[in-house]
Amino acid sequence: MASPEDLVRLGHMLEHSREAVALVRGLTRRSLDEDRVMSLALVRLLEIVGEAAARVSAEERAKHPGIRWAAIVGLRNRLIHGYDSVDMDVLWRILTDDVPSLVASLQAIPGLEGPIST
Repeated sequence: MASPEDLVRLGHMLEHSREAVALVRGLTRRSLDEDRVMSLALVRLLEIVGEAAARVSAEERAKHPGIRWAAIVGLRNRLIHGYDSVDMDVLWRILTDDVPSLVASLQAIPGLEGPIST
């Protein structure tokens, strides 16, 4: 089982990924252009997922090779440092294709079944 610290970080990843999936449910790609508050919220959720992923220990990451750790952390870095050139088409694809599968992978980790504590 993961260390308590890793469980908290994995839990943050799961919680914020689930929230992003819930927010895009029923939306279209065009929604990101039309609703600035929504697009900012979704970007922030993905930043948090990436920051939490960066804080998961290398040992724990190695236990879950199906999770694209480098891509998740890289997205966080791109969103933070390239804030002025975020490609909303790419962001939409990540939100609709990649994040739901991340949720499924995280839900399969032992210890993440219950509420997330900090």
